[in-house]
Amino acid sequence: MNYVIDDKQLEASVFLSFVDQIWPGSYDTERTRDALSKTLNITAYDKDELVGCLRILSDGYYFGTITELLVLPEYQNKGVGSRLLQLAKANTPTMLYFGSQPGMEGFYEKNGCKKGMQSYTIDKKR
Repeated sequence: MNYVIDDKQLEASVFLSFVDQIWPGSYDTERTRDALSKTLNITAYDKDELVGCLRILSDGYYFGTITELLVLPEYQNKGVGSRLLQLAKANTPTMLYFGSQPGMEGFYEKNGCKKGMQSYTIDKKR
């Protein structure tokens, strides 16, 4: 497994092909390219295939958040997500606040994350 911190070579088309295997949807390539340029992207590759990605959005001083931590289903429970999270801890410029999908809290706690504030969402149509 090859891990890349701040993966500047991550192309929107590759990311979207990867994401569509986990969160199928209709995503705009140009808007995805713009979004990727605003985050610290930590990636996991098996040979040339993107199999995991963790994105950090940060103001660089006060606040940061993990926008998503995604791992292809066939690579889950093999340490990929845990390694991405370790790399995020080691390379984030700020403290990180983030939410957890229901049922995934144990993963974060097992990886040394402290339970914090309750999270809320304000939905916005694309």
